[in-house]
Amino acid sequence: MSNQPAVTGPDGVARPYIGGQALIEGVMMRSPHAFAAVVRRRDGSLLVREEPMKDLRKGPLALPLVRGVVALVEALKLGSRALRFSAEVYERDMDAEEAEKKQSPKPGLLSLLSLPVIALVTSEPEVPAGSPASGDGKNRLMTWLSIGFALLLFVALPQAFAQGLSSGLGLGLDIRSSQFQLLTGLAKITIVVGYMLAIRRIPEIYRVFQYHGAEHKSIYAYEAGETLGLQAARAKTTLHPRCGTTFIVMVALVSIVVFSVLGPFLPQIGLGRLADNVFFFVMKLPFLPVIAAITFELQRLLARHAKKGPLRLFLWPGFLVQKITTIEPDDAQLEVALAALSVTAKREQKPEPAPTGERSFADFGTLVAG
Repeated sequence: MSNQPAVTGPDGVARPYIGGQALIEGVMMRSPHAFAAVVRRRDGSLLVREEPMKDLRKGPLALPLVRGVVALVEALKLGSRALRFSAEVYERDMDAEEAEKKQSPKPGLLSLLSLPVIALVTSEPEVPAGSPASGDGKNRLMTWLSIGFALLLFVALPQAFAQGLSSGLGLGLDIRSSQFQLLTGLAKITIVVGYMLAIRRIPEIYRVFQYHGAEHKSIYAYEAGETLGLQAARAKTTLHPRCGTTFIVMVALVSIVVFSVLGPFLPQIGLGRLADNVFFFVMKLPFLPVIAAITFELQRLLARHAKKGPLRLFLWPGFLVQKITTIEPDDAQLEVALAALSVTAKREQKPEPAPTGERSFADFGTLVAG
C-alpha cells in the first residue's frame, strides 16, 4: 500500500488517495496502485493508457522531509512520461489530419519548454506511489529538461533579476542578506506569474489549463463521495490546495526564509559581482531538496487542516496563481477528467494489478460502462 493516507469526505467515508495532472487534450489520474491517462482523440473517441504503480516510498523513503524529495522526483518522472504520451497522440492526429488535406504536416505546436512547465504547474507533488520503471531515453531527457528548466526559472533567473535591480537602484545589497533574498523571492514569483500569463495565451496551453480545471473539479467530486458525472463535477471549484501551482508559489516563499537564515553563514568570496553570484548560485543547489521537502510537508499539512479557518490564508497566494493555471472547462473536457478518475478508482477496487497498454472507447458513456 502507498504511504499516502486515505481521503475522508464529508460523508465520513475514507477513500484511496488519487492525484492528477493535466495533459495535452487529456488528463492523467494516479492512485496507490495504478495510473490512467485518458486523451481525447480528434474523432471524439477516448484513448486510455494504464500502467500499474509500485510503491517506492517505504522504510527510510517514507520518512518526513525525505518523502517530499522522492515525491517531487516521482511526480516529474511520471508527469513527463504521461505528457509525452499525450503529445505524441496529439501530433499523430494532427499529422493524419494534414495528410488527409494533402498539406505538409505542421511542426509540433508545443515546444520542449512548454511540456516541463505543464508538468510542474499542473501536477500534484504528493504523488501516491512510485512511477513505473522506464529505461526510455526520451522520458529521462524530459525529466532532466524539467529539472533544468526549474533551476533556470526558479533559481538562476530570479537571482540575476534581483542583482540587476539592486545594482540599477543603487541598493548595493549583499547577496547573502535577507533583503536580497526577499528581493529574489519577489522576483521569482513575478517571473513565474508573468510566464504563466504569457503561455496561457497560447491556444494549446489554454486548453491544457482547462483540463487542469477539469482535473480539480473531478477530484473534488470524488473526494466528496458524489457520483462521478458531469452534474457533480460542474459545481466544484477549479482551485485545489494540493495543486503543483500552489507548491511552486510556496517554494518561492519558503526559499526566502531558508536562504535568509542561511545567508549570513555562507562565506563571502569577494571575487567580483558576477563570480560571487555564480558561487552563491552553486552553494544554493544542495539546499534546494531541503526547501522542496519543507514545502511538501507544509503543503501536505495545510491541505488537510486548512480547509476552513485562519490557516486557509496561507493557501491564498497559491489559489491566486491557480486562477491563471486553471480555467473553467467545458463538458467534453470534464468527461475526460472523469473518465481518467473512473478508471483509476475502479482499479483500486480490484485486487489484480492494472494492465499495461492502451484501449480506445467511442465516448464517455462507453468507457464508464466498460
